[in-house]
Amino acid sequence: MVNIINAFIRGFEKPIILWLLSRKPRHGYEIIKEFGSITGRKLKPSIVYPFLHWLEKEGYAISKYIEKGKRKVKCYSLTEKGEKLLKNVRTFFSKSIKELIEELI
Repeated sequence: MVNIINAFIRGFEKPIILWLLSRKPRHGYEIIKEFGSITGRKLKPSIVYPFLHWLEKEGYAISKYIEKGKRKVKCYSLTEKGEKLLKNVRTFFSKSIKELIEELI
């Protein structure tokens, strides 16, 4: 049963990252920590950082360095295009199961 739950959560990793970025700008480690507190599951850096880089490359997010203590960290926030992507994801998941299956077939 745990494997099924983990697989289900893995399917929501990227939408959750989008949602977290919509709430406020965040750096990768902050996303990993917040994801863990929300889901009780560990999010691997190998998922977070390539996805953040892809979001930025495709224009869904922008980044800037901010000082955090004695070091600089790269924080990401969604662009208007990224907000639209999140809206589309929300719309997709708000459909009924029947509608989702019909759309997939």
